[in-house]
Amino acid sequence: MNRRHFVTRVAGSGLVVATAFAAGCTTTGTSSPTDSAAKKQEIDAGVDGALNRLYASVDGSRELASRAQGILVFPRVIGGGLVVGAEYGDGALRSKGATVGYYRTISGSFGLIAGGQSKAMIIMFMTPEAYNKFVQSSGWTAGVDASVAIAKVGANGKLDTVTGQQPVVGFVQTNAGLMFDVSLDGSKISKLSL
Repeated sequence: MNRRHFVTRVAGSGLVVATAFAAGCTTTGTSSPTDSAAKKQEIDAGVDGALNRLYASVDGSRELASRAQGILVFPRVIGGGLVVGAEYGDGALRSKGATVGYYRTISGSFGLIAGGQSKAMIIMFMTPEAYNKFVQSSGWTAGVDASVAIAKVGANGKLDTVTGQQPVVGFVQTNAGLMFDVSLDGSKISKLSL
């Protein structure tokens, strides 16, 4: 087999694998009610875990959450890439402790992203206006439809009081802890039909 034929075959095989992988990752198409119920259960369990980690690690976050009109939680936002990176994750919106909808976030970035990264993203809608605008939108983008103030923790380990006065407050957590030097601007959020 000559080199050109070999390269063509390898490239063709890579395309087939990439296509199959992408098809396996899609959420469109037919799904049984059982698949939908299992997906909801998986998301809700992840949301519980992400909120419990937040409450355990950030003093004052539980009190802030109790004042929120709604809390949008993406327990596992996965990102990766070389020159152009992408992040995505599925989550749930909760209001008064109950899940009221399921959502997906997608965002892009430029620059080197080493390997895959996973983080939890939590957005609290503190005012009725901010919450209603999100719920009534057909697609919502952080930084465009509303500014998301990333939560700050003071030297005493408590949530900064200015944070709680913002209409929309965001938290980003990794296994290493809360991230402060991030922005959620450009994160596109749309409703999932589960």
